[in-house]
Formats: sequence, structure tokens, C-alpha cells
Amino acid sequence: MDDAAFSRLADDYLGRLRIRGGRARHVTDKMPSNFGHVGLIRLILLSARIIHVRRNPLDACLSVFANYFNHDYPYAYDLVELGAYYRLYEALMEHWRQVVPGAMLELSYEALIEQPEAEIRRLLDNCNLPFDPACLSFHETKRPVQTSSVSQVRQPLYRKSVERWRNYEAQLKPLGSASSRPRRETSDRPKDTIPWAAGWG
Repeated sequence: MDDAAFSRLADDYLGRLRIRGGRARHVTDKMPSNFGHVGLIRLILLSARIIHVRRNPLDACLSVFANYFNHDYPYAYDLVELGAYYRLYEALMEHWRQVVPGAMLELSYEALIEQPEAEIRRLLDNCNLPFDPACLSFHETKRPVQTSSVSQVRQPLYRKSVERWRNYEAQLKPLGSASSRPRRETSDRPKDTIPWAAGWG
């Protein structure tokens, strides 16, 4: 593809964003498949900020499996396929880290839950945006929400989804090894009783 083709792609995408975002100065595109386009995003949207939120792989897979996506994500309805897809995702993210280092800010879901203000400030700094206390009371917004996370954004941050996979340990075994790299264990944390890593990435 030449520069003109990249420019057309950017114009088409930004045009679609304007339709959805109206007059908003900043728009967040949180489509689950975005991780596959990090390289392209860096080529055509030079001012875009890419945020990669990493999560315990078992919690992430459980969250996907527990939601209905209207068949847009066929891998989401079979645990074996979901585990294989996760490993492909993980390998691709490592590829992006090697090929386009520094292209994205990586945040930890668990760290965001434990210290939301510090992590939100990191995110906003990356986007060259000032901190607004309203970020900590996002659940009070009156804006419409049209994603599968609509119920979550209507309530404050909560911890009940951290290590939620442990409630379904037996049922999740078909996932297999949901992470290709072992997590370093710490002395104050019991070792997982199934052969899967318990960390995102």
C-alpha cells in the first residue's frame, strides 16, 4: 500500500468516528479486535494513543465467555477455541512490543482496581489530558452507553471480578494453558492449583 491508500484508510475511519462521536474532541474505540491492528494504527493515525489493558488471562477469558456478542466473535463460545485465541493474542502483543516498541501504554486491570487514581493519571498523562475528578465517579455520567459493559459503567469500581475465575476452576479447565508464559510466583500468594498462568501477559 502507498501513502495515498493509507491516507484514504485514515480518512474513512475518522469519518466513521465523527458519525458516532459527534462533536467530541476525543473518542475511545474499545473494540476487542483492535489488538490486531496496532501496526496499522501507528501508520495511519499518528496522533492516536493506544492503551493496552492487561488482565489475569483466566479472568479475561471468563469475562469473554460469560458475555453474548451476537456471534461477532465466534471464538467466544467455546472454551478450547477461546484458550487458543488468547494464546494467539498474547503472541501478537509480544510481536507488537518488539516491532513497534513504545507504541502503546500498557496498564494492569488489577492495578487499576487497587489504585484507580494513580493509574488513571498515567493514562491521562499518556494522552496529554488533565486529570478530572469526574474520572473517579464515571458511573454518575448521564451519557448513553452502548456496549456490553453498560452495567459495569453504571456502578463504582469493584473488586469482585478480580480472581473471579477461581469460582469456576473446574468448568474452565477446557481453556488449557491460557497463557504461554509462566507467572513469577510471590511468597505471599498461593500457587495456582491448575497449570495456567494467573497473570495477563
